[in-house]
Amino acid sequence: MTTDVVTADKASSLETVAEQQLRHDVGSVIITTDGEPYGIITETDIVHAAYKSARALADISAQAVASHPLTTVDPDRSIRFVVKRMQDERIKKVVVVDSLEVVGIITTQDLIDHYGLLTSELKDVTQQHRQRRKFMH
Repeated sequence: MTTDVVTADKASSLETVAEQQLRHDVGSVIITTDGEPYGIITETDIVHAAYKSARALADISAQAVASHPLTTVDPDRSIRFVVKRMQDERIKKVVVVDSLEVVGIITTQDLIDHYGLLTSELKDVTQQHRQRRKFMH
């Protein structure tokens, strides 16, 4: 899970959201209303909105573009649950919320990175185990 989540109010313009994405080098921004999670805007959402509306990003509200309602999970949910939810809802990002407070976001890239780390750790443990067995025999 990524804990540095970028947010913007739903009254923000799409230009502001795009600036936030670029400034923080993130692919999505969580849209809030009164500080509570409302929706999400991804890079793809911005491109689609700009193309379809033919309007300046400054003239498009975040609320008009945000995917809403937001798909969320509690922080104590398992990775298996999160993956199943992503598959079922055909989404690439799930926001982790604890008592209506955004605490993180899990993306497909996070899952890929995590899988690679686990695989590497398992290889190391397996090699160490084999070496110990050779030494004992």
